[in-house]
Amino acid sequence: MIQLLLLMLLPAQSSPLAGDWSGTLEAGAARLRLVLHVAASDSGLTAKLDSVDQGAMGIPVTTVSEQGGQVRLELRPLSASFEGRFNKEGTEIAGEWSQGGAALPLVFKRSSAEKLARPQEPKKPYPYREEEVVVENKAGGVKLAGTLTLPNGQGPFPAVILLTGSGSQDRNESVFGHRPFLVLADHLTRQGLAVLRTDDRGAGGSTGSLGASSYEDLTGDALASIEFLKARKEIDAKRIGLAGHSEGSAIGILAAGRSAEVTFLALIAGPGVSGEKLMYEQSKTIARLPGGGERAAALNRKLQEAMFAAVKRGAAEKELREAIQAFAAAANEEDRALASKMAAAGDKQVPFLLSPAFRSLLMFDPAPALAKVRCPLLALFGERDSQVPPALNLAPLAAALEASGNADYSITKLPALNHLFQTSKTGLPTEYAAIEETFAPAALNAISAWVLNHTK
Repeated sequence: MIQLLLLMLLPAQSSPLAGDWSGTLEAGAARLRLVLHVAASDSGLTAKLDSVDQGAMGIPVTTVSEQGGQVRLELRPLSASFEGRFNKEGTEIAGEWSQGGAALPLVFKRSSAEKLARPQEPKKPYPYREEEVVVENKAGGVKLAGTLTLPNGQGPFPAVILLTGSGSQDRNESVFGHRPFLVLADHLTRQGLAVLRTDDRGAGGSTGSLGASSYEDLTGDALASIEFLKARKEIDAKRIGLAGHSEGSAIGILAAGRSAEVTFLALIAGPGVSGEKLMYEQSKTIARLPGGGERAAALNRKLQEAMFAAVKRGAAEKELREAIQAFAAAANEEDRALASKMAAAGDKQVPFLLSPAFRSLLMFDPAPALAKVRCPLLALFGERDSQVPPALNLAPLAAALEASGNADYSITKLPALNHLFQTSKTGLPTEYAAIEETFAPAALNAISAWVLNHTK
């Protein structure tokens, strides 16, 4: 989190800005709902912004000022700002949102914080047992806080370990106002399966640093989770498997290739090509996003190629920054302004680009890793997945499995589902938060039916 800089000069308690405000940005066909949360204390005002339709919650507002009815907000992470003025009643703030050279009218109205409907989330009391646990990876020097759900009865039960996707995730894989792993764990446990899900390194109650961890480190965490379950009397040690979502599938593949104790493996939107190819494909998605376009996508691809080449050859920070600046300098006159903005954004990402986490993602190739997997394997794809598109990933994954000699695998593409396995219209990330469904029942049933069939 970026530290908030407070510019409030008057006592915060007297500010009419404190509270929740909502507004809608309209940029052509795109409508983005914004919710502003302003908190007051004796030391001044602090604020956070939710972009509801993009699923970006708790964006720090870097500066907050309010004087004489005039309001100014600055959001440095977004290179955005807002300037507006209260109406006479103090119920609205009318002004202008500025970002990326564009200025759009925006009116904030006082309101309660918008609560997103998530009808699939289970409500307590659950018809099963839930226990807070800690998994220790002694070799990796980390402790992972998590939740173990167990069907009622003595067992021993088959068990599924859930592996989260990219980025710092909690045990529920909370994203865009959804908690997919909470819904999935609830569904599987109701079907008679024990489920373990943990916070990522450095997230929630877990120790360690995700950014400083390679895929090798995260594979060690998955194997430590197996050891933890083997020590539980309620778990059948011969029926423990992994289910990974997106990048979690890569960790599942590596863990299954290393240990015969992984007795089944489910890949949920798992990659069939290298991380580098996957990120290049995402350049095309930019053209389909509001404010995107073929020109922006082409420039983004060039910048990616420059950065990735530097990372792969082991460039130091100085060399990587020079590669980014060289990209901007090489742009033609028409593209120069946009290329400069992209280069500035890329320059801010340099520490992450040089991290073990990103290097592992960039260099991972599923084909040689799948050659070592001998356990039964399920691969599920969403037809409208724009992040791990089946058109790019399904055929290479099938070819790698065929070449591996694995005699028990199943690959299914589920209609209309996006990367989160929600029923979608376009599959673009801009839909994720607006869709009430967290995990399509067809996908939940496909996973549980396959696991139950392989753990009889």
